[in-house]
Amino acid sequence: MKTSVIGYPRVGSLRELKFASEKYFRGEIGAEELQATAKALRAAHIDVQMKNGIDFIPCNDFSFYDTVLDTAFLLGAVPARYKQLGLSALDTYFAMARGYQGEHGDVKALAMKKWFNTNYHYMVPELDDETELVPDAAKPLGELAEAKAASCAAKPVLCGAFTFLKLARYTGKKDAKDFAKQAAAAYGAVLETLAAAGANWVQFDEPALVRDLSKEDKKLFTALYKKILSRKNGAKVLVQTYFGDVRDCYKELCALPFDGIGLDFIEGRESFALVEKFGFPKEKLLFAGLVNGKNIWKNHYAATVNAVRRLQNAGADVVLSTSCSLLHVPYTLRNETKLPAECNERFAFAEEKLTELCELKEILAASAPESCAAFCSNAALFARERSGKNAAVQAKVAAIRKEDYTRLPLFEVREAIQRERFKLPLLPTTTIGSFPQTADVKANRAAYKKGEIGKAEYDAFNRKKIAECVALQEKIGLDVLVHGEFERNDMVEYFGECLSGFLFTEKAWVQSYGTRCVKPPIVWGDVSREKPMTVEWSVYAQSLTEKPMKGMLTGPVTILNWSFPREDITLRECALQIALAIREEVLDLEANGLKIIQIDEAALREKLPLRKSDWESEYLSWAIPAFRLVHSGVKAETQIHTHMCYSEFTDIIPAIDNMDADVITFEASRSDLLILDALKANNFRTQVGPGVYDIHSPRVPSVSEIKGALKKMLAKIPAQKLWVNPDCGLKTRGVEETVPSLEHLVEAAKELRNENV
Repeated sequence: MKTSVIGYPRVGSLRELKFASEKYFRGEIGAEELQATAKALRAAHIDVQMKNGIDFIPCNDFSFYDTVLDTAFLLGAVPARYKQLGLSALDTYFAMARGYQGEHGDVKALAMKKWFNTNYHYMVPELDDETELVPDAAKPLGELAEAKAASCAAKPVLCGAFTFLKLARYTGKKDAKDFAKQAAAAYGAVLETLAAAGANWVQFDEPALVRDLSKEDKKLFTALYKKILSRKNGAKVLVQTYFGDVRDCYKELCALPFDGIGLDFIEGRESFALVEKFGFPKEKLLFAGLVNGKNIWKNHYAATVNAVRRLQNAGADVVLSTSCSLLHVPYTLRNETKLPAECNERFAFAEEKLTELCELKEILAASAPESCAAFCSNAALFARERSGKNAAVQAKVAAIRKEDYTRLPLFEVREAIQRERFKLPLLPTTTIGSFPQTADVKANRAAYKKGEIGKAEYDAFNRKKIAECVALQEKIGLDVLVHGEFERNDMVEYFGECLSGFLFTEKAWVQSYGTRCVKPPIVWGDVSREKPMTVEWSVYAQSLTEKPMKGMLTGPVTILNWSFPREDITLRECALQIALAIREEVLDLEANGLKIIQIDEAALREKLPLRKSDWESEYLSWAIPAFRLVHSGVKAETQIHTHMCYSEFTDIIPAIDNMDADVITFEASRSDLLILDALKANNFRTQVGPGVYDIHSPRVPSVSEIKGALKKMLAKIPAQKLWVNPDCGLKTRGVEETVPSLEHLVEAAKELRNENV
């Protein structure tokens, strides 16, 4: 038995890459120091995998920002506007990722979307009719050389040609099939070059194969790899899939001259059936994804051993693998000192998953696997009863009635009542919620957590920041205000800390995009609310202004999707537990005078099954009702807002409308407002606020730029339905960018009102 890892985390166990990159952006260090940090991390990642005896170790899975963006650079797919800046290659790369505004010019970043069904974000490649795919393999060659210098026969990892073309955005008349010949030639050249440099195996990641595939898709995939694989030059090629099964193209995969095929047996519902029904080619290796790369619970060795036997009985030559890249889990439990022993023993982060692969390798090689010490210890762990169950919470979920999911009166009646109550101007302006988390805010929170200051001092500081934030918003002229969320470290972690049933780590960071890392809570037990979580802050903020103040909450689906979920109950049951807790908070806010309540469902879209046939049965059938349950008990005059982050919404517009919110804001600026056509086509009834500028970039948009975006919106959305707001919360931005951006936003809205839009 051999073992394989698809990819490894890259930001550093203590976020070394994040901090070095941000220093580079601020001009505090040069490119050489940033590159040195990156090289040290790559060496550490190779070393820990070698120490755990991993046979197929990845290289070129490292990235300064995103591997899809790396692939665009590899292929020379750099849009002209970035080349024209005249920056270094590294700074051009970062301009594509973050945008650029300075002495060399002013450009927006590439679009950013969620990576399949994860909380990771990728940069969308952009191909126009003049694009020529001319490869430069310097990066994968360099990282292969580093691995060889460490005596590691690593497999270079590349985003596959089919996935790259399916994820790309085409800005001209050409589409994916028009670039197929160029892409095949470019990938073939890179494969040939890597083989010549000593790569024994090359891994092409093709997660797009687990989506619904048309005949044209399968034809494109087959044509690409017939040409690419003709240039193996002695290297072996692994096509690696994950996040689902390959039911639409299993036969095509098996027929092509790949040397290894990687299948996901964690999320791939039909993966076992495919192998058992159609068999597996004897001349190929099956890289079986049986160690979960997306969740942090320990592997059940008995189940994995049985799964391997099942695959071997079907005739497969099995390599034991992670189900996907370990990018989606934290680095190591070694940095955690406060987790209860009962909980800690049930978790496996990236480094611990390497240990699992190592132990499973030994178990599967043994003549009597069930007698191995590691197997017996694991079996004893899974036999022990877990804590965290709450009969009262389970009874509340069981008592939910069908009518509890419906808010009355109907939307049209509420809309009229709310217009009369709020008397907001046309194109009302607001923000999504958070304001910049400045150094003093972070220092105050850290001092409180360390016990250096008491709660009274901590609260007094936050009240001062809230007062400053409210005053700033009134000065800028926003119509609906927020309190700034200075008490919150993270929109999910904060609520998890206020609810029972959650566990929290100290340094278990996971990359979300670029230098943005999150520390997902862990759903350990049944979830309930013990006391109000936000009421005090929101009531105080409302007392400072006559303008409406939004109460700010995170919705149940996002809390669940941005946490590591339990595996012993269904996602539906867990979502409803959280929904009941947030519902209590909504009703408390309303009772305390908050007239507008925003319940963010930033992550609603990202866990949508990758196959449309599974959308309703596996997800939307409980995700949408969970949100409706949260707000169905409020009065007609209370306005419910929600917000959705970077994702593709156009295909679920009816489901979003069915959430029955009064106002929905969402990301739109990086996608050139492409969602507007879908809103119009679906007769979207909910009031909407497509983001008018990108908060994930340090750029400051001009008034004319924002007016231009609003005019595009007004061509598709009635003015009476349109709100004006940024893409997302302002937590990660600096004050120096936030204030002028919001001033320009308000001015743009005022100018359009004066123009009688």
